[in-house]
Amino acid sequence: MKEDRVAPIRRDIERVSVELVELARKFPAAILADVAGRRGALGARIRALAPHMKVAGPAFTVDVRPGDNLMFHAALAMAKPGDVIVVDGKGDETMALCGELMSAQAQKAGIAGFVVDAAVRDSDALCKGDFPVFAIGTNPNGPTKSLGGRINWPISVAGVTVNPGDLVVGDADGVVILPRENAAEILSRAQAKVDAESKRMADIEQGKLDSPWLLDALVKAGVLKEGETL
Repeated sequence: MKEDRVAPIRRDIERVSVELVELARKFPAAILADVAGRRGALGARIRALAPHMKVAGPAFTVDVRPGDNLMFHAALAMAKPGDVIVVDGKGDETMALCGELMSAQAQKAGIAGFVVDAAVRDSDALCKGDFPVFAIGTNPNGPTKSLGGRINWPISVAGVTVNPGDLVVGDADGVVILPRENAAEILSRAQAKVDAESKRMADIEQGKLDSPWLLDALVKAGVLKEGETL
């Protein structure tokens, strides 16, 4: 039966490939944000609960009403192993949308991680674990579980549009979203960026401190005249 594309819950989504997810794990979120044209990085309010947390996988998107996690639970029951559940919680900090129990359930089900534009709780236990949770902060208040929402619709999270199936990569710097349609193209540029930064680091260690691009950039910006130096 053909799925009703206007229904609140969309069950069939096209995910970024497993091969691209595994490739993405090699790269820091900062590298991917750079080669994506400085686009796709979620606002700084969303951070890993602990610096060791890293995540990569296709987005399983959830739209909830502030302070209510009914649809989050529905998503947890539906998401496939490897998915990253991304929740548009409207930036609400008054109630936690998840905690230790939901994280334990997700980890047992093979879910790759949570990205929550809202507060979470049980942070001490979560920070000591290895299930990645990215959120805007913590609050001990529990949520309500009574308001409808949507699953696998486009959502807006901390200033970035996230479509179901997009590639989600997060680490201590934050979370970046790569659109599924051009994730392969973006990832193809990542290794060159890593190589260039490794060369720059080697130059710095050898005392080569001049940035070869800087003078030209200052001239183009009108700060220096042609031929001037710092």
